[in-house]
Parts: sequence; C-alpha cells; structure tokens
Amino acid sequence: MRERNLRKQALESGKTQSRKAREGVSTPSSSRATSAVASPRGGSRVTSRNVSDDESEMSDATQWSTNSLDEMIAPAEDEADDTWIAALEERIEEICDRKRSSAQGREDALLAFSTALVRHYAADEVRSKRDELVVALLKSVKGGQTERETALALKALALMLVTEPSDTVYDALAGPFKTCVNDGQYVAEKIAAIHALSVATFYGGASEEETAGVMDFLLDIVSSDGAVVEEADNAEIVTAALEEWGFLATQLEDMEESTEVAMETFVDQLESASVDVQIAAGDNIALLFEKSYTEAESDDEPATEDEDLDEDVRNGSAPRMIKRYTVYRQQHQLSATLSDLAKASSKRLSKKDRKQLHLSFADIMRTVEKPTRGPRYSTALDEDGHEMGSRLKVTIHGGGKMTIDRWWKLHRLNGLKRLLREGFLVHYELNRVVFDSLPVMVEDD
Repeated sequence: MRERNLRKQALESGKTQSRKAREGVSTPSSSRATSAVASPRGGSRVTSRNVSDDESEMSDATQWSTNSLDEMIAPAEDEADDTWIAALEERIEEICDRKRSSAQGREDALLAFSTALVRHYAADEVRSKRDELVVALLKSVKGGQTERETALALKALALMLVTEPSDTVYDALAGPFKTCVNDGQYVAEKIAAIHALSVATFYGGASEEETAGVMDFLLDIVSSDGAVVEEADNAEIVTAALEEWGFLATQLEDMEESTEVAMETFVDQLESASVDVQIAAGDNIALLFEKSYTEAESDDEPATEDEDLDEDVRNGSAPRMIKRYTVYRQQHQLSATLSDLAKASSKRLSKKDRKQLHLSFADIMRTVEKPTRGPRYSTALDEDGHEMGSRLKVTIHGGGKMTIDRWWKLHRLNGLKRLLREGFLVHYELNRVVFDSLPVMVEDD
C-alpha cells in the first residue's frame, strides 16, 4: 500500500454584497492588463434543487473545500495492493483517445482520473503522459459538452500540477483558465477555473510578475463582488477569489506597494452578508499584517529592555521581527470592526457560523494588534506570569501534530487541502512538492 485516505468535510457559502454595492458605489474599471473582462452570456445560474446520486458524486469530485483544521483522520485503507495503477493507466488512455469517446465517457474517465490522483501519489504515471494529458484536458476545458466535463477537466489539470509540476505549462493554461472564469456558462465552471488558475500559477512556472497579475485579476473579482465576471453578489465566486489571492500572496516576498489597494478591498468585504466571504477577507488581512514584518537584520536597532517580545523570541526559539511598513492607516477603525465580528450575535447567523466567525476574527484581531502572532496564538500565562505563546497545532492520524504558527502556513495548508481534500496526508507524506510547499515537521503527540 502506497498511501492512506482521509475524511473530507465541505465548506458552506452564500451570497455576498459588500458595502460599496449596498451603497450603490460603482467599482472603477481596472487598468490592469490582466483584469477580468466580462462577456455577455445567458443562463449561468442554476436554481437550487435536490441532487441525484450522480450529481452528488460530481460535487465530491469537483468541489474545492478544506477539512476541519481541528483534526485530520485517515479512514481504514480500502486497497491492499497497487491495482489502482493499472486502472489509472486505462483512464489516462481513455482521456487521451478522444476520437472514440462520448461526453459521458469523458466524464467518467475524468472522475476516475481525479479520484486516483487525490488518493494516490502518481507522479510516475502522470509524467509519462503529461503532454498528451494537457492537450486532451484543455480540449475539455475549452469545449466541454457539459458543466461536469469542464469542471472535472479543470480539477484534473490542477491535480496533475501538484503531482508533477512544470516550469513551462503556465503559459498554455493561464489563458484558457481566465477565459473560463470570464465566459463560463455555469458557476461551478468559474469556481473551478479560479482555483485551477491559482494552482497553475503556483506550480506551473509563472514568474513573480505573472503571479502578481493573476492576483490583480482575482482582486478585481472581489472588489466588484463578482460582477466583473458576470456573477454579481455571488459569494462562492468571491470566496474562491479571496482564498486563491491569499494562497498566491504567500509566494511574494515584498508586498508593500500592493498592500493598500488590497486592504481597501478586504476591509470592504468584512461587511459582506456572507460569513465565508468575511472570514476569507479577514484571513487575507491577517496575512498582509504578518507580511509587513520581517526578521531583524544586522543593521537594525537592537531590542530594548522594555520591548514587548513574545516568549519564543525571548528564549531564542524564534527570530525577532521588525515592522517594515504600515499596512492600513485606519487601524483603530479596523480593530473596532474586527472586535465586533469576533463578538457577532446576529440572529441571522446559525450557531455554526457564529462560532466560526468568533473563532476566526478573534485570531485575526490578535494578529492585527501584534502581527508576529500567528493563528490561534494563546496568551495564557505560565507560573511566572509570562505568556506561554502556544500555537495552532493540527492533529493528524497516528497522534502526530503539525504546528501552524504563521498565517502563510495556514493559507498554504488550506490551499493544498482545497485541492487534495481527503488525500492531503497521502501527498504530504509521499509528495515532495506538497511537503516543500508546507515544510512543517510533524511532532509526536
């Protein structure tokens, strides 16, 4: 057996409308070269209805979501040997041989292919057919006959890249993915394309300039509440764009020049009607405050005796961090907003949403107040009255714990789990690409 599976859990989402939209403030057209361009099309919305078993299977295969951060547990193993390799190779042949395929046949092959790449580390199998697969999958992205075919092809390409990255494939994928975001007929296609574009940017060889361009593209979607891609006030679209903006931001070292515009957009989304949008915007705010600090260098002023240093800095287990620039000028107002969200008690919120809002924004507020503190930082005192500075520890199967002590690590973790879902630990254990993306050692419990 080459790996184990994990339990999965989906996120919820709803509609969004920011303060600008509620007040009737128009979003100025962006001058960015990569900004989204809306194209007319009809019938993009699909009304809610009960789904069949087949549709539920499609949702599981195409959905991008994260498991609970509290625990990641692998279920019992369901394959005792490597028979999946032969099955995967057959699916690859079916995908590449489109001449004899039907829409239903392609969907089934794509579903089986994506499921195999989630559950197993299949770099050898993908590497030998990578070029052919990219060509065939792009045909389904550009001209898929059904929503399901397109969404599955996008997910398959993303899974290929995290399994076997490429320094050159970004150029081939970015254009079709952006077109799908702009012109896709269905919301599911657009959401899948947003996530796949982020993965292609991260693992497909995009330059820093190209990465910044994709982030601008995503920020346009957020600032327009989805309207720029013909999905006005669609919380799922806005949440996806926020999540992937944060994931890509972890790659950039210096974000001082781009922080002001991004902060204005994220602060505005704190007033969204969607809890998912609010939390995703808040997580990005915390990341930007964290990124405004860097490690102290030899030419920085030494620490003073009364400087407020965390315990891990005092004991030498963490470096001293120095503030390099101001993230947001109205920080007092922002802190008040975050405090209100951390104590929100609106009757419109479910108990689950209220709990998640409180937990998330208590974390975000602590980071805004002191940006060197990562998610779930605890200020509990030891016997001598010093803060112990405990960190977020994610429990994994077997009793180990993964310490997530920085927001960039949390964004990476969530990004990888959105893609790999129940297969995250399989890839974390076997896929060097995934480990290098999140180089956090697992500690024994």
